[in-house]
Formats: sequence, structure tokens, C-alpha cells
Amino acid sequence: MTALTLIVGAVLTLAGIAGYALSGAASLTALIPSAIGVLLLICGFLARNPKMHRHAIHAGLLIALLGVLGSLRNVAGIGEVFAGTAERPAAVILSTVMLVVLALYLALGIGSFVQARRRKAAPGR
Repeated sequence: MTALTLIVGAVLTLAGIAGYALSGAASLTALIPSAIGVLLLICGFLARNPKMHRHAIHAGLLIALLGVLGSLRNVAGIGEVFAGTAERPAAVILSTVMLVVLALYLALGIGSFVQARRRKAAPGR
């Protein structure tokens, strides 16, 4: 999970910077994915310490959950992007990318925790 957290953090950081640059630096809110990405990078680096691993990954998953919930409002306008009527299509697309990346990270993280619990509870341990 540490490597995945670092990868997701890097992807979101770059996506936010690209979105900000491609939108002509019109709005600082385009950097929201970068802010979430930087927080995930911090969690990933903290998770490299065995004593901090569990807490850092839990924090990363909480940040991802908040990111998913925060992006839902913009993602609801994805139909308007396809129809060509979206007021801020770049924001909708960037929010959709963020939602998909974070939802996958959450699913993999939850799956990892479930597997760890099963291994711990397995007979012979």
C-alpha cells in the first residue's frame, strides 16, 4: 500500500498542476487534486516507517474518502460535458479523474486491510 499511496499521490499532484496550467491558471481550485496528492505523498513517505505504516495508510485512505466525497458535486455534471453545455468542463473532467483514482485507491486499500485481517485470524498464526 505504501507504493500505491505514493503513486496515487504523484498522479493527483501532477493532474492538479496540469489542470491548473491547461485552464490558463484561471482558478486556484484546479489545484485541489494537487493538494490531496501532496497529502497522500506525505502519508506514503510516513508509511515507509514501520511504526507509522498502519496509521499513515489509514490517514491516506481517510484523505481519499474525503476527496471522493468532495468531488461528487462536480462529477454530477459529467453529462453536461458530453452534451457540450458544461460551464466549467475542465473542473468536471479533473474532478472525475480524481474520483476514479481515489475510488480505486480506496477499494484496493480496503481490500488490503481485509486480507491482512484474514491472514492474522488464520489458524496457525
